[in-house]
Amino acid sequence: MATTVSQIDVWRAERSEHPNLEFKEAKNQFDNKRLYKYCVALANEGGGILLLGIEDRPPRRVVGTSAFNDPNDMTAKLFEVLGFRVDIEEVAHPGGRVLVFHIPSRPRGTAFQFEGSYLMRTGEELRPMSEDRLRAIFAEGQPDWLAEPATKGSSESDVVELLDTQGYFELLRLPYPSDRSGVIERLERENIIYRNGDAWAITNLGALLFAKKLHEFEGVARKAPRVIVYEGKGKSKTKSDITGAKGYAVGFQGLVAFVNGLVPSNEVIEQALRHEVKMFPEDAIRELIANAMIHQDFAISGASIMIEMYDDRMEISNPGTPFIPVDRFIDEYQSRNERLADIMRRFGICEEKGSGFDKVVLAAEAFQLPAPDIRVGTGRTTVVLFAPKDLEDMNRKDRIRACYQHCVLRYVMNEAATNQSFRERLKLPESKAATVSQIFATTVEAGMIKLGDPNQTSTRYRSYIPYWA
Repeated sequence: MATTVSQIDVWRAERSEHPNLEFKEAKNQFDNKRLYKYCVALANEGGGILLLGIEDRPPRRVVGTSAFNDPNDMTAKLFEVLGFRVDIEEVAHPGGRVLVFHIPSRPRGTAFQFEGSYLMRTGEELRPMSEDRLRAIFAEGQPDWLAEPATKGSSESDVVELLDTQGYFELLRLPYPSDRSGVIERLERENIIYRNGDAWAITNLGALLFAKKLHEFEGVARKAPRVIVYEGKGKSKTKSDITGAKGYAVGFQGLVAFVNGLVPSNEVIEQALRHEVKMFPEDAIRELIANAMIHQDFAISGASIMIEMYDDRMEISNPGTPFIPVDRFIDEYQSRNERLADIMRRFGICEEKGSGFDKVVLAAEAFQLPAPDIRVGTGRTTVVLFAPKDLEDMNRKDRIRACYQHCVLRYVMNEAATNQSFRERLKLPESKAATVSQIFATTVEAGMIKLGDPNQTSTRYRSYIPYWA
């Protein structure tokens, strides 16, 4: 173990705390129950480090702590109360005494609890885990739906006939093998198929991604994405209802192009030239469809990805509720289906971890659209893209959401969110500076953002950061 002063300084230099790293000032004392809760939460997030005696705001000055003068006694108490061992180190830092708590990861398929609450860490807060997250943890070690067979007795010719093997190699930019055995060998290595006696089984993952016709796989057919276009702003009248035919990977580009083709266009005149601009940015549509595919809960039967279009908005939803709070979608990432996410990243369908929703917000800002809204219902997560709307027509929630997302986006880009940057986002003149300042004040009052520098008195030079930064 033997944590060094230099290692503590490396941790202090981290841009922000995360689910596996926590700082607490705790100059004089730290409540035992609070410590138990943090140990449980960090263990549930895969283990991590809790440091006492260090401020939790950058530059994270070392102030020293006099809490827990007998670390061995506290180690014993933690084991007695929580049932798992937490090792505690005392480090003599030049700035003062630092306590380092080394918190182990929970065992696979198990979640720790304290006083009946299965806790996880989100931003600066501890909160109970969602039912979806707990269900996923308890299912660890059990057969993964994606690894289960969609077919069991397929011959090599059946595999090639049912799956778009050509599409697989094209997505990876690999030459197509000269014989069928080369194709089969590659698919087996990818866990798209596996040997089942004298035949082959196609996994749900293989069918879901590469099916030429999803309806030919009974257990996967209901996972096909649906595109529904309504007349007006409600569901009472349907113009069209189309269900996707191909697997997610081989049909992705066609699905995005189809949806984008349904998006209304507005005619814009710039420099005396007329050109059409889509109501919703294709980049945002692409990212949201990919996210819906990757983050859906396959344990929910009879539910599929939905892309629903109304006169004033587009809603893209997936079965399942997220593992992280909706206000952390821009800066955090936790996938329900890592295997699926990994292969779709290699195909270039989705971005690296945590960057997908950034692109959605950035595209919405570039198109001067209201901020996307994330809605979590019973067993379903929906992201809403809104048609263009003037600031005067935005309600209080719209303005707060736009201001918060702007601050988060600027923060993860290492740039300041200011009156000027938000005016540019809203395409407002300098004469509207007071209006923008009021939106910032309202968002601060709502607890979503805070001043980047509390000592800055000039409204002109104020900057803002997310509440959790």
